[in-house]
Amino acid sequence: MTTMEKKDRYELLCRQIESLIGGEENQTGVLANVSAALHDAFPECFFWIGFYLVKGGELQLGPFQGPVACMHIQKGRGVCGTAWQQQKSLIVPDVEQFKGHIACSSESRSEIVVPFFNKAGEVAGVIDADSKDLNAFDDTDRQYLENIAKILSNALAF
Repeated sequence: MTTMEKKDRYELLCRQIESLIGGEENQTGVLANVSAALHDAFPECFFWIGFYLVKGGELQLGPFQGPVACMHIQKGRGVCGTAWQQQKSLIVPDVEQFKGHIACSSESRSEIVVPFFNKAGEVAGVIDADSKDLNAFDDTDRQYLENIAKILSNALAF
């Protein structure tokens, strides 16, 4: 897939998500539909896509698409916990090279994690995407997943 094709798919997806979740207050339902929309838009890339939410001082598994996943992640642990701690998006081209990677699935080869924020500017959770391919994610993915994170932050009261 070319970068332009990817951008076009993301542009359409962002519009669809805004329409899909507009006016909705059911956090679980919104996150479930957004994870399904992301998975359906990029099935060749997103082996696993979903959300972890900050609850009780840890990241807890939220709605997702893909095989079973880790239920709890501590701040600073793995890619998700590190993105939470650093309050920034992380792209990991090869999870085997990421110190402290949490292997929820042995099939995961690369990962991108994008935090989203509550109204106070604190991390409320992360969007986590895994691929079976090395180096599957790039700056285009980061840019659009950050846009989707903003759409969610604006739509839901985290």
